[in-house]
Amino acid sequence: MYEVEVKVPADLERVRARLDDVGATPTGSVVQEDTYYDAPHRSFSATDEALRIRTERSETGDGGTHITYKGPLVDDESKTREEVETAVGDAEKMDAVLTNLGFEAAATVRKERERFALDEYTITLDSVDDVGEYVEVETEVADERALESAREGAYDVLERLGLDPDDQLRTSYLELLLEA
Repeated sequence: MYEVEVKVPADLERVRARLDDVGATPTGSVVQEDTYYDAPHRSFSATDEALRIRTERSETGDGGTHITYKGPLVDDESKTREEVETAVGDAEKMDAVLTNLGFEAAATVRKERERFALDEYTITLDSVDDVGEYVEVETEVADERALESAREGAYDVLERLGLDPDDQLRTSYLELLLEA
């Protein structure tokens, strides 16, 4: 599975005003805490990979924990990458497993996210602690042949929201946090 994602810095109030105009449907808000890990056998920053434990809580108190591996970026025009994710029953125990295997927690990124659906895309308004405000447009595709059309569709969604795809960042929130 490939995650096709385009992220741009944005004024979230201005984007909220446009969401209704384009027909986006609210799907909920969450708070996420992502703890990223460094591997003992290679540098994820050098290989452009990521391993994280994500804890998520919705406004209703529901939530869950997942572990996610993100492979290197597969193109030069978006944040498209292979992604493998699965549920984890206990974040602390998963952290203990990783730590005992030699992985080290590198940093934790906290963000408040509002999600909207538009066609086959998810629009996410992110307020990231110590980093800023961003809009992500993403979708998933099963194989590489669909990457270009999915990316072009994400650009179209950004333009409909009054945002410029040329402003996109291919830098992760983790990298932005570490740079700050």
